Amino acid sequence: MPKSASKGPIPSNIPAPRLVRSGNEFAEMIALLRDQPLIAVDTESDSLYRYHPRVCLIQISVCDSSTTARPNPADPLPTVDFLLDPLAFHRLQPLGELLADPAVEVLFHAAENDVRLLDRDFNFRCAAVYDTQLAARILGRNGVGLAAILQDEFGVISDKSMQRTDWGRRPLTAQQMTYAQLDTHYLPVLRQRQIAALQEAERWEEAQEGFAALAELRYEEPAQERTFWRMKQTREVDEQDLGLLEELWTWREVLAERLDRPPFKVLGDTVLGELTQQKPQSLAELQNIRGFSAHGIQRFGQEVLDAVRYGQERPVPPFPEPTVRPEQMLSSKERARYDALRQWRSETAQNRGVDPDIVFNNDTLLQIATQLPASLEELTRIPAIGPWKARTYGPAVLAIASR
Repeated sequence: MPKSASKGPIPSNIPAPRLVRSGNEFAEMIALLRDQPLIAVDTESDSLYRYHPRVCLIQISVCDSSTTARPNPADPLPTVDFLLDPLAFHRLQPLGELLADPAVEVLFHAAENDVRLLDRDFNFRCAAVYDTQLAARILGRNGVGLAAILQDEFGVISDKSMQRTDWGRRPLTAQQMTYAQLDTHYLPVLRQRQIAALQEAERWEEAQEGFAALAELRYEEPAQERTFWRMKQTREVDEQDLGLLEELWTWREVLAERLDRPPFKVLGDTVLGELTQQKPQSLAELQNIRGFSAHGIQRFGQEVLDAVRYGQERPVPPFPEPTVRPEQMLSSKERARYDALRQWRSETAQNRGVDPDIVFNNDTLLQIATQLPASLEELTRIPAIGPWKARTYGPAVLAIASR
């Protein structure tokens, strides 16, 4: 794919983004978005700063079809960028209606997370999706993060310091807005280049099947609930102290939720481990705990001492049942087929120059190994297998399934 000649962090020819925080600004944005066949979208959340994270910014870019004065009519249309502040609104349904229109292709980079978050926070659905990261993976590109692609394709260098910024704080800084703008500004042009490359490589139909699957994603609550057993410190402290560690972990969870802060910003796991091992009995002894700041001791030191006292009286909690992976539940014949399918997948992916999951993910291989499809039609009944994958990989897969 051709690259832009410009080099630097922010090309000077990019107009500033339009910040959308008022009803009038929102109405103007919706009016411009109407009848747009392609809308690039990204989101920013505050997961590093809240116990219950939320989407704090929605970046939107569209091609400006009203612009006719271009030096070369074959050049891509210029892009209009919006930064929508969802924290300033109670209702964003007009935007959701646009994204749900089957005639509108919603363009993301790494769509899975954004599609799920838009569903979780706003009940938005995207009828048609294009994912520039998935397209890059299907093309066998090395380095599919947006920062790497922006630098390689357009000579634009992303500000890495913004990766840990607090998107929930207002007002947004100029640095934040510039960083956010770049997440969608180049996606329409990148998509145009990728489609040409996908068609040339005869991968366009494959990509479309992958995009269709992304549009079906919905937000689901995490399968694993928060539990202190997920801490590595459960394997480092003495068994008789596990009740104390659980008490400290529970205290931290309750406080973190009350403060609406991530637990690690209350006290880190290593601090909980130190508290469990040293069992401080006074505020003075808390000063010997590495990582426990003076401010933290002043703010909730007595609560920690109470938790240490209560925790020492708690019995050792029952150990959780070992996690059983799906492949461990297969019969010997099913496991043999599954292993053969994995070997075939590895060789196929290597020959194509892509990651193995671009061919099939493990869940799909498990379904093949257990359902034993006997025809291409039966193969396409597995949700992740569309007509292109059935035609391309079907003969080899069916041969293995019949063993």
